[in-house]
Amino acid sequence: MSSPCRNPEQWAVVARLRPAALAAMLAVAANNAVAQQDTAPSAGRGPNEVSVTSLFPNGATPPRPPDAIGGRFDGNKLAIADGQLLFGQMNCTGCHFNGGGGMGPALMSGHWRYGGRIEQIYESIAQGRPNGMPSWQFVLGPTQIWDLAAYVKSLSAPASAETSQTAAPDASVKP
Repeated sequence: MSSPCRNPEQWAVVARLRPAALAAMLAVAANNAVAQQDTAPSAGRGPNEVSVTSLFPNGATPPRPPDAIGGRFDGNKLAIADGQLLFGQMNCTGCHFNGGGGMGPALMSGHWRYGGRIEQIYESIAQGRPNGMPSWQFVLGPTQIWDLAAYVKSLSAPASAETSQTAAPDASVKP
């Protein structure tokens, strides 16, 4: 009988290549199986699905849904008036210069670094923010903070039609 590998050197080469060839065949088979799974339609994935992540800029937490309490203060004229008094009493004007900005950010610009919803403004006042905004949750009560949030939010609201058409008392208006 004649053996196809009479040469011991050839048999050694085949013996060394056999595990690599077997590994390559298994890798190709596994790759084909994964490719077939990826092309199969899935009930949970589609072109209109958006992947949700828990990563937010600067390690922030995801925004909370709107708070029902905030709706009672948002646009409430009494809360806005009380907030305006607190704004002066708590010396918010020292940093925010009556909403126009100074050492603190402008509140009239409509650009909100931490969110412009009343709930987000409440959190900024209550918890404070890095680089200067102190926490007021241990100084003011929740209702007072909601009043301040209502006033601050009203600063960035566009002026109403009747306010913008009213002339200043000392301004002369020619007919």
